[in-house]
Amino acid sequence: MLGGALVTIRLTFFSLLLGLALAIPIAFLQIYGPKVVRRFISVYERVVRSIPLLVILFLIFYGFPRAGINFPAFAAAVLGIGIRSSAYQSQIFKGAIQSISGSQMKAALSLGMTSLQSFKNIILPQSIRIAIPPMANESAIVLKDTSLAYALGVIELLRQGGYIISTTYRPLPIYLAVAGVYLVMTLTINITLNKFEKRLKIPGIGIEERVR
Repeated sequence: MLGGALVTIRLTFFSLLLGLALAIPIAFLQIYGPKVVRRFISVYERVVRSIPLLVILFLIFYGFPRAGINFPAFAAAVLGIGIRSSAYQSQIFKGAIQSISGSQMKAALSLGMTSLQSFKNIILPQSIRIAIPPMANESAIVLKDTSLAYALGVIELLRQGGYIISTTYRPLPIYLAVAGVYLVMTLTINITLNKFEKRLKIPGIGIEERVR
């Protein structure tokens, strides 16, 4: 079961990384891009969020080979989960970016920076800090979504549990153990990101500061 848990962790890490790599440019273009690009991204997000993740995984793993594009099961799972996550992560970063005063962008532009330079050096570092709490929730969701890689034959935690059940014929304790491992991993993610949030928190922003 430990081997399956390690595969689940790898799936979660690479899926979140791919989602993040797509989400930040998407969030940037959705706010600062041309109108046509913003509309295209809006359609992309709605379509991706409207299709069940299992269908996305099947389209990539079983549908793409018809077009001559083949992915190993693990890569297909990462691609599908990462694309799905990018649609949600982009909304997280969009909200974080919009929460930062627009005067900062104007000030950076007045100093001669381009929009991209202003975003990279001023807006993005702050938005990452603000996005940590909702990213903790998204990370937990992606972790649980990796169980759907079972359908592609990836030997992650759930499938490994199924193999154990097929030899022990004890489904209840095995599935309880699988649920316990998911619980531990989810709590670990939340605790870790909460520590990062406290360490990287922007002074003067948040409920505690307003109360004081």
